[in-house]
Amino acid sequence: MLTLVAGLVLFLGAHSVRVFAEGWRASMIASVGEKPFKGVYSLVSIAGFVLVVVGYGLARQSPVVMWSQPPVAMRHVAALLTLVAFVLLPAAYVPRNQIRAKLHHPMILGVLVWAIAHLLANNTLADLVLFGSFLAWAVLDYMAARKRDREQALVYRPGTATGTALTVVVGVVVWAVFAFWLHRVLIGVSPLGV
Repeated sequence: MLTLVAGLVLFLGAHSVRVFAEGWRASMIASVGEKPFKGVYSLVSIAGFVLVVVGYGLARQSPVVMWSQPPVAMRHVAALLTLVAFVLLPAAYVPRNQIRAKLHHPMILGVLVWAIAHLLANNTLADLVLFGSFLAWAVLDYMAARKRDREQALVYRPGTATGTALTVVVGVVVWAVFAFWLHRVLIGVSPLGV
């Protein structure tokens, strides 16, 4: 569990600099330059991600059960929520989509929905630590991002039907690949039981 926690501290810590230390981030970029700062940020994030993957894998070998196994229906709820999360992720990148125009930071909300889905469908301490940490981070990061938007009086361009449709199609296709095949290959669990 220590490896998982260390990975979360590194990964989410690096991704929380704008939440808790925006001034420090700006001064570091000014003093060392944007590319070196992003290089260190990337290395810390990658190291954290590797530790999260290894730590979660180790914790799954000797699971500490926190509550009874959720009902099978929770798998269906989680699948629906992760579908929403997979649509929110490309909404951060597909140009001129209505989802981003309305939500402003859809990727963060996608992480939030993904974390909730996994908390509903899982019952071990490692799940609670991993997905609970991502849920807390997503709430704090979304609040900080919206505050920055207000301070900068940021206006998001309106979306188009084409941009929105492309976002939904990309999200659904990637979700289907992940739900029906890749989750089992990478995580060792088939979320839909297929």
